[in-house]
Amino acid sequence: MKLLVTGGAGYIGSVVAALLVEAGHEVVVLDDLSVGHADAVPDGARFVLGTLREAAPPLLDEGGFEAVLHFAAKSQVGESVRHPELYWDRNLGESLALFDAMRRSGVGRIVFSSTAAVYGEPESTPILETDPARPTNPYGETKLAIDVTLAEYARLHGFAGVSLRYFNVAGSYGRYGERHLVETHLVPNVLKVPSGEAEHASVFGEDYPTADGTCVRDFIHVVDLGRAHLLALDAAVPGAHKVYNLGSGSGYSVRQVIEVCREVTGHPIPAVAGPRRPGDPAVLIASSAKIQEELGWRVERDLTEMVKDAWEFAQR
Repeated sequence: MKLLVTGGAGYIGSVVAALLVEAGHEVVVLDDLSVGHADAVPDGARFVLGTLREAAPPLLDEGGFEAVLHFAAKSQVGESVRHPELYWDRNLGESLALFDAMRRSGVGRIVFSSTAAVYGEPESTPILETDPARPTNPYGETKLAIDVTLAEYARLHGFAGVSLRYFNVAGSYGRYGERHLVETHLVPNVLKVPSGEAEHASVFGEDYPTADGTCVRDFIHVVDLGRAHLLALDAAVPGAHKVYNLGSGSGYSVRQVIEVCREVTGHPIPAVAGPRRPGDPAVLIASSAKIQEELGWRVERDLTEMVKDAWEFAQR
């Protein structure tokens, strides 16, 4: 298939684009490089520099595209709180431009990289797709708005849409890994200590009602996540919008993540505990029972493999 991957020069987008190329698809990556990297575009994929508003309409008008995998978005929670208007414009506004361009060009199949942040602070875990969506920040709000829009485009225009919701992604795939200008994710931040970029790892709160007192979070290897996108592409049905959570089923505590990083790197990695961050729930785990049952997706890589791959990438 001829496929458009928006945000394909970013972390997750580049991995999925690489998997698609390897699967024999014709891949076109569209990215404005505001957070992505040109050298992350896979060999064998065509690269188009531009925004969704400006570049997507003429690109899709070329014809031949059969589906879109949509990763392009701003994703920093803190930044979304400081600049909500930016997130509504870039996430929802640009997505609306993309969907309209798809509608006009007759491309109705799409897999959207959503987020489990749409659930906010859940009443129970693991989180199910049927649980209430109550985002606690503009980032989650904009992603939920895109999910709702996809459901409407499926109802009104016959789109075949799939939204994948997940929390934390880690690991790498060959030369495709995590390179954020502002890093907020736990694994790469902990690995900054053995890399010599930080003196210690930070632990925000150690008095949570969990086994070791630190927050428990879901982590998925980026390759496992990539496989889910390929499965979702095949599972998209015209006139329907499907939503799948992707989760480990158990999660890992902050202390567990730091300990695995110590084991993998052989570095002591001092950890300094501080106060809780406002709004941090004790446990965030998403159930993947639905996608396991319907699409046969399974987590194949554990936390140790995530850290090993992330550490290998960090040393390049």
